[in-house]
Amino acid sequence: MTQAFGFQFDNSYARELSDCCVPWQPAVVPTPSLLFFNDTLADELGLDVAALQTAQGAALWAGNLLPAGAQPVAQAYAGHQFGRLSPRLGDGRALLLGEVVDRHGVRRDIAFKGSGATPFSRGGDGKAAVGPMLREVLIGEAMHALGIPTTRALAVAGTGEQVYRERAMPGAVLTRVAASHLRVGTMEYFAVRREYDHLRKVADYAIARHDPDLVGEPTRYLDLLQRVARRQAVLISQWMNVGFIHGVMNTDNMTLSGETIDYGPCAFMEAYNPQTVFSSIDQGGRYAYGNQPAIAQWNLARLAEALLPVIAEDLTEPHINRAIEQVTAVIEAFPEWYQAAQVRGLQAKLGLSSLGPEQDAADAELADAWLDLLRQQEADFTLAWRRLADAAEGQAQPLRALGREPEAWDAWLTRWQARLALESTDDMARVARAGQMRQRNPYVIPRNHHVEDALAAATNDGNLAPFERLLAALRTPYLETPELAPYGEPAPAAVTACYQTFCGT
Repeated sequence: MTQAFGFQFDNSYARELSDCCVPWQPAVVPTPSLLFFNDTLADELGLDVAALQTAQGAALWAGNLLPAGAQPVAQAYAGHQFGRLSPRLGDGRALLLGEVVDRHGVRRDIAFKGSGATPFSRGGDGKAAVGPMLREVLIGEAMHALGIPTTRALAVAGTGEQVYRERAMPGAVLTRVAASHLRVGTMEYFAVRREYDHLRKVADYAIARHDPDLVGEPTRYLDLLQRVARRQAVLISQWMNVGFIHGVMNTDNMTLSGETIDYGPCAFMEAYNPQTVFSSIDQGGRYAYGNQPAIAQWNLARLAEALLPVIAEDLTEPHINRAIEQVTAVIEAFPEWYQAAQVRGLQAKLGLSSLGPEQDAADAELADAWLDLLRQQEADFTLAWRRLADAAEGQAQPLRALGREPEAWDAWLTRWQARLALESTDDMARVARAGQMRQRNPYVIPRNHHVEDALAAATNDGNLAPFERLLAALRTPYLETPELAPYGEPAPAAVTACYQTFCGT
């Protein structure tokens, strides 16, 4: 049974890449109920906002109804998971319903997560629990409000059934919106099978969708690699500058679009430490906060390997060797692209403008010294940046109170003030600079204890009020008011010290 609900589908993936997916239907669930609906995003997509909040809308979000024009498919992809290749992953609990073109003319994927087993499920039930799906909402909407490219939650529906993980939990289905669900692992899937015609077809599709100016260019596959690498350089720098730890940076979780995807065992760092790991499955710290840029480069090297057969003119040794040289140059350039993006972000957070290459290098050293000071003082990452904006107005005491040794901040603050003086020293400029810094340094992030409290209330008691209050706070991350103060404070050290996140699959 289908209903319109305002969806105007144009399903290019199912139409053009039918060999790269499997048509499939979501599982029917007992009693759908709407737990979350993103009315602003729905309106942006041109959907019928009122109809989608009815009982029929809940049935749609749970998978019992399909919107007219949907062509649900399970996408095929591979992935390096914790460094080891899994040649056949695919959508084991997800379905791409189709694509819509939003009010801004942008093509967006509409996909279910937790909608039941597919041919790629590898023995799993394909279901999802309420807690992990609401986590996707909280973290995705927080990232969006922070200006970081991300997939977004459109809806979460309860299913009225129990799913079994470490214990029985209420089930849910997430509806996710993305620029696309093309991943590094999508390319790996066909490369490992040596299905080079399919690989070329998918690469051409990715180019047409994300880099249309490259269509038909003789070097388009190499250029695609470079575009993806540049997008990821910017994305990872944005993660680092807000203390975000993805937790499971497998190649099937790296998008070609440059959006953050899959908010499983992710978390935001509190006390600054580059070795911070929260994910319970990351036993060796492979995906620790400070490792994320290097892991991104490693993932991009896997993309380069996958694309080699189509970058080379043919598979003879001279052409393959030339292609290896070309992709190696791209991968080796990634740290430079990342560093450039990182320095721009850090300068903005420090209240600085770029004054040229020589000063940029000095600013990078200043930022490194700041981060090392945060580590030594075990200071809260988010609050330290926020209180630095106070210091820009001459109020350094809130910052000095954050660390173990108040006087430890003074030498660096003197150095920073001298750098600020290269731009402007008058009072109006100081106030303006502090205001700009407060728009770069959030006050509210998804503090782990608040996230867990909200998810526990929803899971154990069916109480969505803590989730809704937290979500409202996360949507205004740069606002600092007395009402938001509980969301701006870190958890007690005893809570943070033993905190772990879990995958939720």
